[in-house]
Formats: sequence, structure tokens, C-alpha cells
Amino acid sequence: MSLSLDPEIAEALAPMAGAMAAAEPPAVGDVMGRRAMWEPIIGAAGTAQPIPEDVRTSEYHATADDGARITMRWYAKDGAAPGPAVLFLHGGGYIFGHIDLFDGPVSRYVSASGVPMLSVEYRRAPEHPFPTPLEDAYTALRWLHEHASELGVDPGRIGVMGDSAGGGMAAALTILTRERGGPEIARQILLMPMLDDRTTTPDPHIEPYLVWSYDDSLTAWPALLGEAAGGPDVPATAAPARLDDATGLPPAYVEVGQLDAFRDEDIAYAAKLSRAGVPVEFHLHPGVPHEFDSIAFGSDVARRAVADRVRVLRSI
Repeated sequence: MSLSLDPEIAEALAPMAGAMAAAEPPAVGDVMGRRAMWEPIIGAAGTAQPIPEDVRTSEYHATADDGARITMRWYAKDGAAPGPAVLFLHGGGYIFGHIDLFDGPVSRYVSASGVPMLSVEYRRAPEHPFPTPLEDAYTALRWLHEHASELGVDPGRIGVMGDSAGGGMAAALTILTRERGGPEIARQILLMPMLDDRTTTPDPHIEPYLVWSYDDSLTAWPALLGEAAGGPDVPATAAPARLDDATGLPPAYVEVGQLDAFRDEDIAYAAKLSRAGVPVEFHLHPGVPHEFDSIAFGSDVARRAVADRVRVLRSI
């Protein structure tokens, strides 16, 4: 029996398949073409479900070490008791996406879990290559720790969470904070994370089902890393799959679809963390591609995945 799409995912993808087949995908290296194609899709997916009315947002700013002003959006439910919080890093291959496009998903996580989140408008490649996006995330993490008391946050219960490139950056942030001796991260929640700049050889079993393609990765990683991409000198803070020693990293929740180009690197990373004694919860969702929960949010597999994420958020 060969790999195939989950029936509910296939049904949701069917109306898109014709349009996608007719459209010429952007060429390798075409960052602007990918921004033009993906950002409207992300925005539409984010607002396809109702945005909760019980979550309020506030804008804050922090200053990065290079003097740049980093915008951050705080999502919280009214009257929430002091407790955990999460730094959220959005997806977009390190090259596209904005916090505005993720208002829906972040608000829904906060509404369902009661855990407030700080979403970061990190600067994107290629205009701002590594390490700038990660340093922006680190700036936001430090800011959240420094302002924990006024936000009603227990600084010992701050997690990091992200999807796709945001998941890769969340993983990298835990490595960076270990190198720098803080600030503390209590949990890492990595949703289909983009971890390995060396994932360039197509898997013929999953290639027909890919939402994020190998050509997309061949565009995104060089945008972030320049000529170093795929070579021997990429640090683990840029591509966490490069990590040699995972000792002492925070407990991890990792999930990925079986029809996702990031599948193998995510499986390997979960195993690497486990072998280093890091507590890991790992989910491999059969029959689903990248960002399946946005494609078919009403599907059984998406509902299960979101319920697991909310459970883990509450446990921080």
C-alpha cells in the first residue's frame, strides 16, 4: 500500500489543485514571487475560522542590539491568572509572512489554552540574513522575561512555539539561549519545523503531495544563509539539524505530517533530543502535507493536532 492523502485533506485540497496546476510556481531563487503567492494564502487561511472575541491584543516594541525597533504583539485573555506565556514565531520559510497574517491562529491558541502569547515581527531574509531574524527573536525573549511581572507571567514558565520556519527558529532559540546562559525557556513547541538546510534530495513517495516544495527550500535556505547553505560551516543556531549535542535543551513537542518535506529532519531531531535525555513528545500525522491544519482545519487530524498543541500549552 503506497502513501496517500488523508481523505479529508484531499477533499479540502481538491478545489485548490486545479488552480495550483495551472499556475507556474516561482523559479528557484524567486523570493518576491513566493511572497506574492503565499502571503495572500496565509492571510486567507488565518481568517477562514472565526477570530475569538475573548482575546485582546497590545503592541509593544523592543530594541535589537543593532538598534532596530522590533514590533511584538501580545495576545491575552481578560482576567487570566499569572502563569505561563509563549513567544510565538510565525512560519514563512524565513522569507515571507508577518504577524498580522497570523492573528487568527495565535488568537485561537490563546483563547483555547488561556496561555498568552507574544508574536514577533522578526526581520526576514534575504534583506536580513542569519543571524538577524534569530537575534530579533532573542531580543523579544529577553523583553518578555524583563517584563514578565507587569504582564502577569511566571518567568520560569515561558515557552517558545513556531510553525515551519518559525518552528526552526524556536528550536534555534533554545540552542542560542543555552550558549548564552539564558534567558530560561521552559518548553519548545515545534510544529512541522524547518530544521535542515541540507534537505534538497526529493523523496519520490511524497513529492506529489508537497505543499512546501524542495524548490521552495532551495530558495529559502540560501536566502537566509547565503553561499554557506548546504556547506560544512552552518551553525546549529541557523539550522538546528546541525546540532551535535542536545544536552540540557528544554522539553520538546514536535509534530510533522508524513507527506511533508521536513518529515525526515523532524523525526531525526526528535530522536536526537531524546538520545540526549530531553523529554520529547513526537507526532507523525499520516496522510497529511505541510500546514495541513490550515488547509483542512475541520478535519479529524487537524482537530487532534490542535487539541494536542493546546494541551501542551496548558502544561507549560
